Order: sequence, then structure tokens, then C-alpha cells
Amino acid sequence: MYADENVIKIKHDVLYTVAKLAFEGRLEEERDHIATELIPGPTPQFRCCIYKEREIIRQRVRLAEGKAPGAEDDGNVIQVISSACEDCPISSYTVTENCQNCLGKDCIKACRFGAIEPGHTRSRIDSQKCKECGMCAKACPYNAIADLIRPCKRSCPVNAMTMDEYGVCQIDESKCIQCGHCIHSCPFGAISSKAFLVDVVKALVAGKRVVAMIAPSAEGQFGDGITIASWREALQQVGFADLVEVALGADMTANAEAAEWMEAYQEGKKKTTSCCPAFVNMIEKHYPMLKENISTTVSPMCAVSRKLKAEHPGTITVFIGPCVAKKSEVLEQRLEGNADYVLTFGEIRAIIRAKGVTLKPEPNEQQDGSVFGKRFGDSGGVTAAVLESMKEQGFTEEVNVHKCNGAEECKKALLLMKLGRLPADFVEGMACVGGCVGGPSRHIEPEVTKRNRDKLIGQADDRNISENLHRFADIDSINMHRSAPETEEAAE
Repeated sequence: MYADENVIKIKHDVLYTVAKLAFEGRLEEERDHIATELIPGPTPQFRCCIYKEREIIRQRVRLAEGKAPGAEDDGNVIQVISSACEDCPISSYTVTENCQNCLGKDCIKACRFGAIEPGHTRSRIDSQKCKECGMCAKACPYNAIADLIRPCKRSCPVNAMTMDEYGVCQIDESKCIQCGHCIHSCPFGAISSKAFLVDVVKALVAGKRVVAMIAPSAEGQFGDGITIASWREALQQVGFADLVEVALGADMTANAEAAEWMEAYQEGKKKTTSCCPAFVNMIEKHYPMLKENISTTVSPMCAVSRKLKAEHPGTITVFIGPCVAKKSEVLEQRLEGNADYVLTFGEIRAIIRAKGVTLKPEPNEQQDGSVFGKRFGDSGGVTAAVLESMKEQGFTEEVNVHKCNGAEECKKALLLMKLGRLPADFVEGMACVGGCVGGPSRHIEPEVTKRNRDKLIGQADDRNISENLHRFADIDSINMHRSAPETEEAAE
């Protein structure tokens, strides 16, 4: 469920305005006027009054600057815009008008927490006592108790969403895996993520060497005419020094992870992939006993960033894609040489618009990665690439890989792995259904993207992973693992 056009427009208007002012060097002096400029009044556009609307804009401006929307900052990438959070039921279970105020009172008998009491015309549920177990709804013979779970809460795969006494959404940072599924599920646009937008603009304005790294999942997001070369041309006009396809990093990751998988297989150990940061967060926060099973190979984003920084020390690397969790990878994992900043498609579009640049069709000629690397962003794409690399390295054994398509499948696989009942040798974890192409900040629906991607990727040459990596003389010198053991111990 995506937010409606009003929510998207408000978000993009704020990002565009902040980016434009940052490019012009006027953000500091104009920041306090943005809300009035976007909401001139006197008639409100989408809320009860212009004052609430302006407060929402102010909080969104803070997020665009990489700050928490309010005075307190819990450090989480995903934040609730409190002024926008409203009108959702506090309790998931609500007694509807279908209640016949029957004599049996099966709902009251079924509740183990004393949360239901008889009323004059129908039963009542005390939201403070209700544990949302659903037994009352199952017991009611008239189906009079409805599950009205909030969209944000329903979308969260790890039950990180709660409500305070005023009904305002709260995110439990200790549970949140930063997947971002809640952001576009909220019909009020009350959840968003901190942005690196201003940091990137400042680096560009300062004339620093800033290199864009475009995610494999970008191909097809903006139509079958917008190629990697289209992105490169547009971003160079904005001020980026260059653009590299992260499909190259996917080849690097597949090659390194293949070696890791082969070693683990010989030792009888199970491994999980590590390129999806939301999946890694899920393991670390909800299945910590499986942390040793996570591949030590870095993500394609980190691999390309390390390569670029090795070639040109001082380079600032910016990852562009549909993933919100990538921001947490940068901020929380703190891997040496990783991307400096992460921008979603919406955020980079705001930067492009602010400079008066547009994405235009260009010949599909830039190919930094193999087809396997390009498919890394698809569900099952990581597995296909790693198995291909194992084959290229002479591995002939049959291995069993469990591919998780979405957070719910990830949870099931990890639970079985925890219990020692997962037969698979390796687990590919993708927190988003469809893989990265289904990420929370995708530009269009995955079905449309797939058609565009198939056309664009179908035009790529058939170089394999090894052949592609052999084009780079220094590729073997890049550290493809998260960190040295002593550094990891120190971090813990």
C-alpha cells in the first residue's frame, strides 16, 4: 500500500526546496520560511488547519537535513513525524455495530485479560488492557469484533511499532530492522527516514570529488529508455565526478562469497548472505545466536566504495537506490571504506530537479558488471550469482540454498535455522518481496520495473563474473570482508 499522491507531492516538494536552497547557499537563512512558502494559506490543503500543515513541513525539513523531526533523537534512521500521525484506531480490535449485546457474552469469556466489559448497547474493549490476542474476535458468533490494526503496524515484520497514550506511533529502535516497509504504508505520510541530501549537496558545492554508485535495481525503475548511461550523464551535469554501476560490486561480492560458501560447505557450516542490511539487522536484533552464520563478505555497495576510494583517496561515495536500510548500513555498521552517503530515488530526483537537470534516454552502452551482477537486486539473484561464481572457481558439489523472498520468509527460515531444522546449506535473505527492485523507495511498481529491466539487461553482453573482474588489475587488493577480527572485537 503506497501513500497517495498528496503525501508523495508534499515529501518531494520539501526535498526539492531544501536541495535548491542548499545549492544556492541560502538554506540557513530561508529554512524557517519553507513551511510558509509551501503552505501559504489561508485555506488548508490536506489537514484541519494550515498550522498543522506547516508543522508537518517543518518536521519534514529537519528529516531532509538528516535530523530527527522533533527535539529528541533516538538515532534511528526511520522516524515518526508526530504532527502527521493521527486518526488511526488506538486499539487493533474494535467492537462494531454488528454487536447484538447478546446474553452469551462469548467475547468476555474468551478474554483472559479482563479487557472487555458489557455496555448499554454493545460490549466495549479497554485499549489499555487489550493485548491484541484476537481471542474475542474468534469467539464472537456475529463477527462483530473487527481487527483494525494500523497500516504501519501491519506492515512491520518484526513488531517494532507501538502507540503511546495519545495514539501516536512509536518505533522501538531495539526491534526495528530499518526495512522501511512502514514508510509507504502510512496513509498520512507520518513516517519517513533521515536524509543525507544536504550533506551530498554541500560536498558537491565544495567541489569535492563525489562519485555516484547506482544500485543494480535502478535499471528499469524509470522506463526502458533510462539507462545507466542516462544516470551518468545527468549526475555529471549535477556535479558528480563519475558514476559506477554497483553491479560491479555485486560481481566482487559474489566472487568473495563463493569462496566463503565453499569453505563453509567443506566444514559443514551454514551461512547466510550479508548484502541486504535489513536481513542482517533482523539476525542481529532478533536472532543474535545466528550472528556467526552471517557471511563476512561486504555488500556490493561497500565493495565498489572501497575500490573507488583505493583508486582515488579522498573520494566521497554516494549510493543511490530504493533501499532505506542502506542508510543504516552506513550509520550503524561503520565499515571502513563503505559509502559515505545513501540517497533514495526520491532524494536524488530532488537533487537533479534542483539543478534543472532531467534524466534523458541514452544508448545502453555502460556495463560495469556482468548480467549476474545486474540481477543481484532480484529475489534469487544473489544465489544465482554466487553459484555461478562457485562453478567458475571449479566447485562441482550440489548445494542446497534457501531463498527468502521478503521479510516473512526470512523470519521463517531463521527460526528453522535457530531450531536446527533448516536443511539448506545457505540462506539468501531479501527483506523486500521481489528483492531490491521491490524496495520501499522504488519509483514504480515491481511488475513494470521487471519488464523494463528484462529489456535493458537483455542488451548486455554475456561476460561471466570472472571475465568481468579480470578487467580490473587491482581488484584482488580490495578487502572484501567486513573488518579485521580485532576491529570486530573492539566494536563489540
